[in-house]
Amino acid sequence: MDKKKIYFVDVTNRDGVQTSRLGLAKLQKTVINLMLDDMGITQSEFGFPTTKHEINYLNGNLELVERKVISKTRLSGWMRAIVEDVELSFKNVPMLKHMNMSQSTSEQMITGKYGGRKTPEDILRITKDAVQCAVDKGAESIGVNAEDASRSDLDYLIKYALTAKDAGAKRFRYCDTLGYEDPHTTYSRIYKIAKETGIDIELHFHNDLGMAVACSCLGAKAAVDGGVNAYINTAINGMGERAGNADLVSCLLAILKSAGFKGNYEIDPNIDLSKAWQLAKYTAYAFGVPIPMNQPAVGDNAFAHESGIHADGALKDRRNYELYDFEELGRGEPEIIETGRMITTGEYGGIKGFRNVYDNLELEFKDEHEARNVLELVRYANVHTQKPLTSSELRFIYYYPDIAAKIMTVSPYYEPQGAIKQRIDANILTKPHRII
Repeated sequence: MDKKKIYFVDVTNRDGVQTSRLGLAKLQKTVINLMLDDMGITQSEFGFPTTKHEINYLNGNLELVERKVISKTRLSGWMRAIVEDVELSFKNVPMLKHMNMSQSTSEQMITGKYGGRKTPEDILRITKDAVQCAVDKGAESIGVNAEDASRSDLDYLIKYALTAKDAGAKRFRYCDTLGYEDPHTTYSRIYKIAKETGIDIELHFHNDLGMAVACSCLGAKAAVDGGVNAYINTAINGMGERAGNADLVSCLLAILKSAGFKGNYEIDPNIDLSKAWQLAKYTAYAFGVPIPMNQPAVGDNAFAHESGIHADGALKDRRNYELYDFEELGRGEPEIIETGRMITTGEYGGIKGFRNVYDNLELEFKDEHEARNVLELVRYANVHTQKPLTSSELRFIYYYPDIAAKIMTVSPYYEPQGAIKQRIDANILTKPHRII
């Protein structure tokens, strides 16, 4: 029997982008998927197949999978566990193979959100129908999410997981939607679910009480101890709603380095920790949220020593005051400071400066047409991100211009009906109105 492992499902491009007052452009989401693949992360929950402005981005990224540009990381869509969402998802994104579908399972949510219109038995039936629909549509892997699982009745969760499993789901996602749970409680509940259901378990924890990483790791331990594979849900730099999600690098290090896990539990063998630093830096830049200086592993002070005793000890032997090496994370590359002329390219950039930027990346154009086409895409990309483009973004546009054009193309939904159509027909929208 194969030893059960701990896998990682990063939800930055689904849950992380739901961070209030923040977000990512489709180009930035795509580069994150490429970096997650480069790092060997098991799965990226890359977006919402039922959301219109996501469609070109989702299809474009699945074309990258078809071309084997993304080859190690599975791309999964998120939707509600209802037949209508499943059908719409496959209509919008025909190449979709992996998905997570969600239903509320706690009494609080069923009562508070549905207002008595649905019963716990209705939730089971609706979820079963949605899973069966996804199987019929050709889904290769289906995870079923129990929203607010930490406040749900445990016996009901087991029933819900078994119903989903019988319908064809491969994983059960335990969602601590409010960050309510503690590590001890997490372990006991997840262990029982694993033993009773035999279905692989995803651990999805929010950080409202500061315990998302601890609960995720103890939940993974419980799942493996209970005889099933564990899938820790993470977000890069802990991004996410309210206080965020479990941080990807912190969870990885906890499994690889902490006293109770090191050598006792196996992670996805494809994961390359040395890509963590680059991924964390890019994501911080894309979100416009600096990495806290005391962030584990990737913060500015993670390997900084000032106290006399600490500095002396670290210089004599780094293991005196460092649990792991900065090189393991891909840190330590030289920082280049531009002290003189700097040429950038952006939405108003010209061909000369553009060529200079690409010359510095050692990328050449075969003719003027190629250069002009890529220049226009770079201009659109800068409009799209509203930030100076990174070398990763510039390279992506150069190598995959057709995909870049697709993911940056968003056609606004605008089909006048009802009251707005009446306003248009009555020419009300043509009259001057006070805006300021």
